[in-house]
Amino acid sequence: MATTPEYFSYDGNPSNPNGLTPFGIFDLESTFQTDGPKVANFVATRLGYPILDVELQDLQIYACFEEATIEYGKQVNQFRARDYMYNILGSSTSTDITQKNIIGAPLTQIVKLAKDYGTEALAGGDVELKRGYITTTGNVATYDLKSLWGDVSESGESLEIRKIYHEGTPALARYYDPFAATGLGITNLFAEFGFDGYSPAITFVMMPAYEDMLRVQAIEINDQIRKSIHTFTISNNILRLSPVPQTSFNLYFDYYVTSEKSATLIQSGSRNQFVSDLSNVPLEHLPYNNINSIGKVWIYKYTLALAKELLGTIRSKYERVPIPNSDIKMDGEVLRREAQQEKEMLVKELQETLTKAGYHEQMKLQAESVEHQVTIMNKVPLPIYVK
Repeated sequence: MATTPEYFSYDGNPSNPNGLTPFGIFDLESTFQTDGPKVANFVATRLGYPILDVELQDLQIYACFEEATIEYGKQVNQFRARDYMYNILGSSTSTDITQKNIIGAPLTQIVKLAKDYGTEALAGGDVELKRGYITTTGNVATYDLKSLWGDVSESGESLEIRKIYHEGTPALARYYDPFAATGLGITNLFAEFGFDGYSPAITFVMMPAYEDMLRVQAIEINDQIRKSIHTFTISNNILRLSPVPQTSFNLYFDYYVTSEKSATLIQSGSRNQFVSDLSNVPLEHLPYNNINSIGKVWIYKYTLALAKELLGTIRSKYERVPIPNSDIKMDGEVLRREAQQEKEMLVKELQETLTKAGYHEQMKLQAESVEHQVTIMNKVPLPIYVK
């Protein structure tokens, strides 16, 4: 039997852990208080007690128990932060996401992303697409949109011009021009009285829809080759029109106010108010009472590994204990190596489990499930219907 240092030894009667842990994070939780003595006896028994003396006290085992619980929460929270980071960037730091902001599906963030794309594609979004206009002047081709509109109507704000309404008459309007005398007869007559939108279907029996498409295309190609088509260039809010306007008219354009657009992407406020990176993600210690059996089993095993490492450190101080006519070699270094390997294996196992339970892996499993279901359905005989 190993010689026990005289100043401490596990006695098999652990007390309540309340007040005996270094940080006291979980001391007031009823389940932690109940499990504490059980975990102490479990660790001591696995280390050889009562056959062998265990040079540990219950408060040291409780320190390992608390550290194991903290480590479990740390691994879970690190995984959650990585898995949720895209969803929680810019959110408030005042709410613990582990308790109140559990994200069941990424649909909300997908919709938010779709709105951002909608803003750029002029198909919706969270930013108002505004419309303004300038009045052109005959024989003047260059106009400063910022001075003519931005400074006047948007208090000098920078504009992001998205569309200029500088186009010629649509080819379709000239196709149905009642004064073109192109020989379309009834169709021209309908257009003259405003009834061209109500043309009867029988018209397209003699003149199919592709005939309209060919004529429109011919008109547009004619404009490009034989005429000076309507075009423009814009740089730094300076608009240049072609052809040069010969008369005065209102030229409309769509635009975003740059500051309003950037406001949807930038949170205003101090760093402590919004999530900016991993360091200020609102994550608290996981309550021990809320940890399920899977997590508690991991904590028990990790506590044992920590206690074994601590015991190895203690025994390493007394590498050889003298006895009459001989000495006893302590197993401190062996315990420390085993404990280190066990800790690494437990952490790796937990990380792999958390990864497989994350969004990306679950979406892969759902995709595979759908593919298997399609394969199964393809094997089902299709019913034959007989009239």
